[in-house]
This record gives sequence, structure tokens and C-alpha cells, in this order.
Amino acid sequence: MKILYIDMDNVLVDFKSGIDRLTEQEKLEYEGDLDDVPKIFSKMDPMPGAIEAYKELSSLFDTYILTTSPWNNRSALGDKLDWVKKHLGDLAYKRIIFSHHKNLNSGDFLIDDRLKNGVEKFRGEHIHFGEDKRFLEWSSVLAYLREKT
Repeated sequence: MKILYIDMDNVLVDFKSGIDRLTEQEKLEYEGDLDDVPKIFSKMDPMPGAIEAYKELSSLFDTYILTTSPWNNRSALGDKLDWVKKHLGDLAYKRIIFSHHKNLNSGDFLIDDRLKNGVEKFRGEHIHFGEDKRFLEWSSVLAYLREKT
């Protein structure tokens, strides 16, 4: 079975939904570093179609969540884990990897919205979610990956 990694922020998780729930004081205090706001990751909603896509993809691939955690946000690791438990439950049980060096994981596909944290050196295929015109939303990612099984 092929290995698939899926990023969280702006792929599974709607980062903007967390920002929209911050107070104006928090936005000012953490301007330029909003991912360092304590508990911000507990405030986020799933991206449209993300939960359904994860469910299907986890039946087609050996699927893992591969995400980073901001170095200066002590609550981020726990908040991200809690988000996964809440929204994906047993489908993602012990399938979350935290790394700032995503290229150290070997696999066939990585769905990520950025080229940072080792994504640019990933040896499998990078599916550039939300940036590549072919992969602007989950339905197009699913259609593409169904053909790759």
C-alpha cells in the first residue's frame, strides 16, 4: 500500500478560521506570528471537504498526518493532537507525525500547501494543495489520488 502524508494547516485545517476567532488584542500582540498565539490551533475548523477526503484516502493509502508545530507556541502540539482526535478520531489513531523536516519521512505522496519545512526536498510526489491549479480543493485531490492507487 502506498504511503500518503497530509499536512494540517491550510490543508486539513482552516487556519484563517482560528485567526477570525482571536481578539483584537491577540492579533496586535502576535502580529506577524499568529501561529504563536496560545490555543490558536484549538480554535480552527476543518477545511471544506477535508474530513470526508481523509476518510476516503485512509482507506486507499497508508495515511499519516505530517505537520509542524510552532517552536514558540507551547500549546500547539497538544492542540493539534486534540484537533485530530476530535475531527478524525480512530482513523488517525497514532498516525500524526510532528516534524520541521518533512523530507526525512519516506513515502509516495505529500499533500501540503507550502514548500517549507523540508517539503521542497520530499522524495515522493508533492501535491501542492491550494496553490497548484490542479489541486485547489479536496475534490480535485481525491480525483487525482484515486487514479494513483
